[in-house]
Amino acid sequence: MGDEKDKEQLKKEAAEKAKAIAKKRLEEKRAAEQAELKEASDPEEDLAKKKAAAAAKAKAAALAKKKAREQEAQLDSSTPEEPEEEDLAKKKAAAAAKAKAAALAKKKAREQEAQTEAPAPDEPEDDLAKKKAAAAAKAKAAALAKMKAKEQAAKAEGSPAEAAEEEGEILAKKKAAAAAKAKAAALAKMKAKEQESGGEAAGNEELAKKKAAAAAKAKAAAAAKAKAAAMAKQAGESGGDDEKAKAIAAAKAKAAAAAKAKAAAAAKASGAGGDDEKAKAIAAAKAKAAAAAKARAAGGTKAAAEPEAEQPPSANQPFLDLYTKVIEEHLGGDVLEESYINRLSKDVPTLVARQDTYFRIAEFLRYNEQLGFDYLSELHGTDFETHMEVYVHLYSYKNRQTVALKTKIDRSDPVIESLASLWAGANWPECEAYDLLGISFKGHPGLYRIMLGEEWIGHPLRKDYEPYDVEV
Repeated sequence: MGDEKDKEQLKKEAAEKAKAIAKKRLEEKRAAEQAELKEASDPEEDLAKKKAAAAAKAKAAALAKKKAREQEAQLDSSTPEEPEEEDLAKKKAAAAAKAKAAALAKKKAREQEAQTEAPAPDEPEDDLAKKKAAAAAKAKAAALAKMKAKEQAAKAEGSPAEAAEEEGEILAKKKAAAAAKAKAAALAKMKAKEQESGGEAAGNEELAKKKAAAAAKAKAAAAAKAKAAAMAKQAGESGGDDEKAKAIAAAKAKAAAAAKAKAAAAAKASGAGGDDEKAKAIAAAKAKAAAAAKARAAGGTKAAAEPEAEQPPSANQPFLDLYTKVIEEHLGGDVLEESYINRLSKDVPTLVARQDTYFRIAEFLRYNEQLGFDYLSELHGTDFETHMEVYVHLYSYKNRQTVALKTKIDRSDPVIESLASLWAGANWPECEAYDLLGISFKGHPGLYRIMLGEEWIGHPLRKDYEPYDVEV
C-alpha cells in the first residue's frame, strides 16, 4: 500500500511538473511572439540586436527544454506511464503556438508585400530603391532568424520539426517572391519615368518650335495692326479736317448771304445813294473775308492730306508681344482689352485689363516664372469724369524689364480688388487713392484715409470736388 501511494504521489508530482513545463513553454512562445511583433512594428531597430536577442532566446528555450526533458526522463524512469490528458494538453498547446506563429508570419509577409508594392509617390527614385533594398534585406534576415529559431526549437523539442521547416521554407519563398516583385516594380517605374522624360524632351522641342512660330505670327500680326492703325489715323485726321473746313465755309457763306439780304433790305428802306455805297462796301469786305477763309481751309486740307512720317517701332515692342502672348496662352485671349507702347512714358509696355480680370492678370504677372514682376514701383488713380482708372507700374529684377497694368472702373461705384496681398508696396498707395479719389480696394488689410483723415468731406482729386469749407 505504501508503495502504491508513493507511486501515485510521484505521478501527481510528475503531472504538476509537466504542467509547469508546458506553462513555461507557452510563456516563452508568447514572449517570442511579442518580440517578433515588436520587431515588425519597429523596423528601424538594429538587426544585429534582434539576431542576438533571438539567438539568446532560442538558447534559453533549448536549455529549458533540455532540462525539462531530463526531468521527464527521470520521472519516466520512476513512473513508466504518463497521463494521457497531459500529453493531449501539450499537443494542443504546441498546435496553438504553431498556428499563431504561422498567422504572424503570414501577416508580416503581407505587410512587407504591401509596403514594397505601394511605395510613396513623392519619394525620389534613389531613396525608394534604397528603402526597398533595405526592406528586402530585413525581410531575408528576419526569415533566416525565424528559420534558425524554429530549427533550434525543433531540435530542442524533438517534436514535428519537419512541419516547422516546411513553414519556414514557404515563408522564405514568399518573402523572396515579394522582394523580387518589389524590385521588378521599381525597375518598371524607373523605365516608365525614363520613357516619359524622353517623350517630354521631344514634346518640349515641338512646343518650342510651335511657340517660335506663334511668336513670329504674333509679331507679324502686331506689325500689320500698327500699320493699319496708323493709316486709319491719317485717313481719319484728313477726313476730319476736310469736314471741318467745309462746315466753316458753309457757315461763312450763310453769314455772307444773310448780310447781303440785310443790306438789300436796308437799301430799299432808305432809298438813298449813300446807303447803297455803304452796302456795297460791306458786301465787298464780307466777300474778301469769305475768300480768305476758303483759302485757309484749302491750305489746311492740303497739309492734312500730306502723310505723316512713320515712327520707328519701339525697342520695347518685343517685350509687349511676349507679355500678351504668355498671358493669352495661360489666361485666355479675352482677359485683355488692349495693349500698347506708351510713347509719352518712356515707351513702357502697357496692358489694359478688364475690371473683372484685373487681379488675375496682376497675380499672373507676379508669380509666373517667365515674367516674375516682383516689385511694384507705383500705383495711382485718375478721374476722367466719364470713368476712373487705376494705374500700376511693375518691375522684374530677374529680367530687368518693366510693364504697366491699368483698368477702367465705374465712377459711380469705384471698387476694385486690392493688390496688397501680391505686393506689400501697394498698401499705402491704395490708401492714398481711397483718400483722394474715393476708390475702394476690396481685400485691403486696413484701408483708411491716409492724408486728410476720416472726418474730411469729399475727395479732392475728383473733377467735381467742391470744398465743404471754402475758407480752408
